[in-house]
Amino acid sequence: MRIGFIGLGIMGLPMAEHLVKAGHEVVGYDVVPRPFPTAASIAEAVREAEVVITMLPADPQVEAVFPEIAANAPQDALYIDFSTITPQTSRKLAEQWKRTLDAPVSGGEKGAVDGVLSIMVGGAESDFEAARPIFEAVGKTFRLVGGPGAGQFVKAANQLVVGGTYALVAEAIVLMEAAGVDAAAGLDVLAGGLAASRILDLKRESMLARSFQPGFRIDLHHKDMGIILDAARTAEVALPMSALTAQLIAAARAQGHGSLDHSALLLVIERLSR
Repeated sequence: MRIGFIGLGIMGLPMAEHLVKAGHEVVGYDVVPRPFPTAASIAEAVREAEVVITMLPADPQVEAVFPEIAANAPQDALYIDFSTITPQTSRKLAEQWKRTLDAPVSGGEKGAVDGVLSIMVGGAESDFEAARPIFEAVGKTFRLVGGPGAGQFVKAANQLVVGGTYALVAEAIVLMEAAGVDAAAGLDVLAGGLAASRILDLKRESMLARSFQPGFRIDLHHKDMGIILDAARTAEVALPMSALTAQLIAAARAQGHGSLDHSALLLVIERLSR
């Protein structure tokens, strides 16, 4: 497929590279120079595209580029937004373009690099099937979860579970270390039992080492927690643990940790116990 890919950042660049490896013709665009074939403008990147992809930080960036996409892409092009934005924005875009999929991803930088992202998709089944080769190139798990905006609701659910799990793993580390327990051995045991999680699998060693090289930054998770709380209001449900996790992530950002990986919630929990 001929693909115009807008947003070649920490996630977008490896995703675009996987699409090239899968045999697709990809022209990228980013405001920052990247080691990838890029166009001089969004208009140039999407002008002959069969599929237009955006992978951008938040609603304002998606809303800023969409008018240029709509003005220059072929009218029958499939638009796939891999960004994590509000369901309301995804639905608004779907009203303006006849073939639209909201397809936020989970798996962080490593998942993007390894091509094993989980993708939660909202939109029409026919468009989902048309996009299957795209999803197969960048992801391992991908499901159609409903109509426009549905993917963003599932991504909100994903982020509340991830944020809450990081907070609990951080508390477990603080507890074990304060009690003089071998925390590394303790986390190994937890990872082999009912408390097992991908976070324990991938992050326990780096959290113990206080190494918070960003795979997914606190700043972005802070944005996502706002989406979660807004989604809860839209769905008229109470999510008290999500609200508490949002406050912890906000504290991490306020303490200057916004550029660190979201596992840096450990620094907030430690500070509460000093």
